[in-house]
Amino acid sequence: MRYTAKAGFRHDDTPRLGVVIANLGTPDAPTTPALRKYLAQFLADPRVIELPRIVWRTILHGIVLRTRPKRSAAAYREVWSDDGSPLLVTGLAQTRGIAERLTQRLQGPVAVELGMRYGSPSIAAALQALRDKGAERLVVLPLYPQYSGTTTASTFDALADELKRWRWIPELRFIGQYHDDERYIRCLVNSIREHWEEHGTGEKLLFSFHGTPKRYLLDGDPYHCQCRKTARLVAEALALPDDAWMVSYQSRFGNEEWLKPYTDETVDELGKTGVKRLDVVCPGFSADCLETLEEIEGENAEYFEQAGGEELRYIRCLNDRADHLDMLTSLLMEHVQGWPEAGGPPRGLRDRQATRERALALGAQQ
Repeated sequence: MRYTAKAGFRHDDTPRLGVVIANLGTPDAPTTPALRKYLAQFLADPRVIELPRIVWRTILHGIVLRTRPKRSAAAYREVWSDDGSPLLVTGLAQTRGIAERLTQRLQGPVAVELGMRYGSPSIAAALQALRDKGAERLVVLPLYPQYSGTTTASTFDALADELKRWRWIPELRFIGQYHDDERYIRCLVNSIREHWEEHGTGEKLLFSFHGTPKRYLLDGDPYHCQCRKTARLVAEALALPDDAWMVSYQSRFGNEEWLKPYTDETVDELGKTGVKRLDVVCPGFSADCLETLEEIEGENAEYFEQAGGEELRYIRCLNDRADHLDMLTSLLMEHVQGWPEAGGPPRGLRDRQATRERALALGAQQ
């Protein structure tokens, strides 16, 4: 292992707080080659697919990457805009909004970078950019409200894979979950109420979360329980009776049993049993993406109508809403307490000119 030095280090650098805003990722383009590259990285992650590596590599390269990229590229083209992938566009807007808020609230310099677990900009690239800007304290916020080994822990893996190559490791804090944070619940409630004020209230509210294999739950992953708690807290805040809301899980892959009930089967059954107007919200996604725009607003809306329903109304993710960015900023502020940028002791800060002069006197080059 070769440990890399801090790029361009100077003794008169200004130390600062670095923030990584992390999300899942997106292909570079809605094309088959771009999807093959993206899916090869995503589906090779042992946190995502927990199968013996030799078995899964055979399936991945022999079957999945020969068939799935073309279908996925077609789906991405349905949601792609002139500015690019919706997840990336929103992620950049979230990063800018959080940076502006932190600059106003912190007492010292801060740099904020977006890092994607798969695709670009990568977590490694975000960390390198922060190091180049002089970040000596680092807080990482994965935008997954509910913890899962497939998402939050995988983000930590990518973080560690990069940092273990560094000679000088920054002080580090990592935010693992915020599924029951009252500010997050309030943002969800606000978004749902605003939707109802504009479009009227549906007959039932469906909370659709990304699914995982059931055995992940049985092996100790808390994701299922945290999804249920988020939905319950929102339903309670909206004063919904028990028969007015449901929880389901979407985006299953492969043949094994995943968390149930499945979203596609649920919307089909609701349409068949006489529900005419169905509202769907996806609280596990911090930004709209393929799984919300194409799968829920497109594909599942068609299932609902084919089954006899009249209208599936998708309630958009929190995205870069002001209250969402305020909430994420407050969450970050809580996790940087005690550091000098947040008003803590000036540990790690230095007089730039005096530090430079002392270093030069001792023979430093810069």
